[in-house]
Amino acid sequence: MRAEPVLLARDAEGLFWMARYLERVENLARLIDVVQSFESPGREAESWSALVEIMSDQGKFTSPSDAGDPDKVKRFYLLDPANPNGIQTCLDNARTNARTLRPLISTEMWRQINVFHRFVAQILPGDLEGDCLSRLCTRIKDSVQTHTGITEGTMYRDQGWQFYQLGRLIERADQTTRLLDIKYRLLVPRDREARRLTELTMWNAVLRAAAGYHAFKRLARAEFSAEDVAGFLLRDPSFPRSVLLSVRRTEYHLDELRRVHHAPNTSDAIEQAEFLREFLLERPMVQVLEGDLHGYLDTVQVRLSDLAGAIGRGFFRDWRPELAPGPLQVQIA
Repeated sequence: MRAEPVLLARDAEGLFWMARYLERVENLARLIDVVQSFESPGREAESWSALVEIMSDQGKFTSPSDAGDPDKVKRFYLLDPANPNGIQTCLDNARTNARTLRPLISTEMWRQINVFHRFVAQILPGDLEGDCLSRLCTRIKDSVQTHTGITEGTMYRDQGWQFYQLGRLIERADQTTRLLDIKYRLLVPRDREARRLTELTMWNAVLRAAAGYHAFKRLARAEFSAEDVAGFLLRDPSFPRSVLLSVRRTEYHLDELRRVHHAPNTSDAIEQAEFLREFLLERPMVQVLEGDLHGYLDTVQVRLSDLAGAIGRGFFRDWRPELAPGPLQVQIA
């Protein structure tokens, strides 16, 4: 029986971050698209400042008014190469990691990332106007999904595959909580009927942004509620972008590393994943909504960060979540 090649910690970390950066690109496009859907005359600043606040980027703007300026926020996330959370920077980082991982990824993966990178580098200010922005976000989402499909069909299922999946799932769960949080940071009319119609429109936009509208409609009651939508995005066991499914799949890949690949140092990460899964399920959704949903989502994000930290400390060298992987080469096993 042949022995499985040893995976360097540097390469494991590179795969983890490459997947995270690409997932972040797709989800940022989804967030921008849903914010534009929420825009209404006279309330544009409210919508775009909510995005900035959710991304914790308030301090990167010269003044609070800039953080609510639609044009400045769009340029910040889609055109500014100095924005570490922007689409251009995330894709640059993904491509840099892919270059160092050429022996571990397929030619098709490398080629598609380069095509995608070239497209994003050519985005112009005019592409951010009106309906052009929605089409741009759709193309960005489609490009990441193309990458995901190519990866599913061509990447070898070894330890590297497990770390790629871990990065993608943790980022996806985190971004789903941010998408849900946008809805709860926006004001709605006080008039009962106007409020009902606005809420319905917003929930439909959130579901479509999460690519979950049709799946949700298969399960939901005719008069669905906020509890139904929030529960679907947070706890549905079958929806690919639900936080619960992402956490369960994370547990699966950690167990594969432990059981199949005999990787050490998995205990803390598995414990963190189990702890997060229990937290997601411990309270009825109606109680979560009656309390502080924003605080609840913040807690989920913190525990996802703790989970990523447990993976980083267990398998990577000098784990620093705010930075791209370093140049050190250390064996995992």
